[in-house]
This record gives sequence, C-alpha cells and structure tokens, in this order.
Amino acid sequence: MTDRVLLVDDDRAVREALGQTLELAGLRPILASSYIEAKDHISTQFQGIVVSDIRMPGKDGFALLDHARKVDADLPVILLTGEGDVPMAVKGMTGGAFDFIEKPCSPSDFLAVVGKALKTRALVLENRALKREIRQGDAAARMLVGTSALSEQMREAARAAARTSAEVLISGPPGAGTAKMAEVIHLLSAAAMRPFQKISAASAAPDTLAVAFERAEGGSIFLDEVAVLPPAAQFALLDLIDAHPGTRVIAGTYRDLAGEAAAGRFNPDLFYKLDVIRVRIPALKERPEDIPVLFRHYVALACEQSDLPMPAITPETIAGLMAEDWTGNARALMNAAMRFAMGLSESHEDEGETGLAGQMARVERSLLIEALTRHGGNATEAAAALRLPRKTFYDKLTRHGIRPEDYRS
Repeated sequence: MTDRVLLVDDDRAVREALGQTLELAGLRPILASSYIEAKDHISTQFQGIVVSDIRMPGKDGFALLDHARKVDADLPVILLTGEGDVPMAVKGMTGGAFDFIEKPCSPSDFLAVVGKALKTRALVLENRALKREIRQGDAAARMLVGTSALSEQMREAARAAARTSAEVLISGPPGAGTAKMAEVIHLLSAAAMRPFQKISAASAAPDTLAVAFERAEGGSIFLDEVAVLPPAAQFALLDLIDAHPGTRVIAGTYRDLAGEAAAGRFNPDLFYKLDVIRVRIPALKERPEDIPVLFRHYVALACEQSDLPMPAITPETIAGLMAEDWTGNARALMNAAMRFAMGLSESHEDEGETGLAGQMARVERSLLIEALTRHGGNATEAAAALRLPRKTFYDKLTRHGIRPEDYRS
C-alpha cells in the first residue's frame, strides 16, 4: 500500500501536529503550506493521497481539489474543515473530494479516514499496473500470464513456434487455454496480419474445413480438440493442408493423440502431419505460484470489461485459491475471478467440508503445496520446513490427494 500523504495547511502548528501523527503511524507525509507549494507535488507520477485545509491564503483547498482532479481524476483528496465549514466540505465532496475531516479531530479518527483513502489509492494503482501489463509487451508476455519457470518456458515455446510456419500441436488439460496459445503463436508469427480462424473439431465437416482454409489463406487455422475430428474430416484436412501450403494449421488437444493414432482412432498420417512442433501447456497444479498472479490478472480484466472498481484481494482470498484443486485450470480460475469482480460469493456446498473445518482444510492444503513448491517437490525438506514428522506429513498429503512428484522442478 502506498504511504505518501501530501498534507496542506497554512497553520504551522496544525500542519506539524498532523504530520507527526502520520509519521507515528508509519506513513511518509509531505508538508506544504499553500496551494502554490502543494501543486508542484501533484503529478501523474504521484502515488499518494492529498489532505488539504479548505481555507488558505490565495487559492484555497477547493482550487487544489480542482487541480488534483485535472491531473489525476482518481487521486483521493481529503478536505480539512474548521468550525462552521462542514457545509462547504460536503459541497466539496460533490465536486470530487474523497472525504472531509473536521478540525480538531482525534489522531485515530484522522488516521481512519487517511487509511481508507490510501487503500482506495492502492487499489487504483494496482488496477492501472495490471492494465499496463495487459497492454504492453509482445503477445506471449501480454496473454500468457505467470511468473513461474513453467510459464516462462511456455512463452518461449510459443515464440519458438511462431518463428516457423510449420504445423503445431498444442497439448494441455481441459481449460488450460489451448485456443489462447494458438492465438499467441499466430500473433507472434509473420502471418500476424493475416486471418486467424477457429474451428471446433467435433462439429467440423469437409466443406466447413474448406471454407475455413479459403478465409484463412496465408494465415492460421486453429482446430480445437482435434482428437475428435470426424474421420471424413480427417481425410479432407490432409488434402487441404497439402493444397494450402501458405496456411498453417495449429491443433489443440487434451488427449494423447499419439495413443489415439496407435489405437486406430485417429488417422496416423494426419497425426504425423500435425505433430511437427509440440507445445505443452502445464496444468495449474504444476505451477501453483501462478494462481495469485493469474487471478489478479483475470479480476483486472473483468473489472475493465465491465467498468467495475477493482476489489481488494486479501491474503485470505489468496489462501482460499491456493487450497483449491483447479481441475478446470485457467478457465475455472477465470470464471472464479469474474464472479469475484462482480461481488458474487463463492459456494463450497459441494466440497464435502463446510464452515470452519472446510476453511482450515483448504488452508492446510495450501501450506502443503507451498512447501512442496518451495522445496522442488522434496518431501523430506518440505516436512522439515513445516516442522512435521515425516509420517504425519505423508498422511496429510494422502488426505489432500497431493503428490510430491507433481512439484518437482
């Protein structure tokens, strides 16, 4: 949370007393005695809040409020009022003031209003940072969010695939985001300005494939869950790939396509045609450290798309997320983030354990996973870090369905 407070008051005794109150609370005040002195501290780079007296020589607190809102409409400005100035302060709030404090006030009341404004400011700044992250960088950095080593490997795999025009086979568990990966590869490729066509393999027919190739000429075609492509469409796809060498086919699947081909359920020739470059998307349980990052990213996206304020994401919220299995992977996490952004509470009625017991179980599972992740899947080191006997540690792993090998680096 930001800790900068621009405090403006022409009364030196009041200014210094309030400044000392802020310092004792661990905050960093910037003291100013007038509009002229204060305005130079307000810029698009200022990450704090403003607390200003209303009545000051020259330009008053309302003028400073107007200036601050022109520089940054989301900058919280708290107005300090003297006796009889409350109606003026209320009027100022209709002009965009965050709140007002009547002088004299107790340190606790003063810090309560300041703390509320600082939390609001921190949320705004976090939302802005996430939006910049969304908009900046190449498609891999912008769309494949995560800080884990596996996420970086995934981004590098996408960039490597984009440097060629060969067919790509993307594998990953349900909900992992094969379609997004395909789009990233297309956007990074030399054909980025050409069409990108998405087709559901389950409903694809020879004629629909032909239309897709015509529309995507020189671009890319993504076949979602290619393992269920009907036999007739499989033969047609082979011919279409040969007939359109300038169009790249990117196929996605959560099944073992090599096994499907070996069992005769998928055309072997088509498998070898598609299996040129392999890109694997790891499940969320393989990279739990990405869960908080992805969740914040998805919440920011949902808020931006729906024009909603960024809600506070507490440590308790993160602990709850880390305790989940996320078998639905990124899609399930995205849905949870959308519900969170809209203020809809999560229901755990189908989880077997509810209330305090259920919450404690989820927190315990989160701690076990965090320890295993930190120690590269080494159960002995993880147990020692948690100060648990080896047998107790393994009993807890079994109870929560956690396998140390899933977290080995």
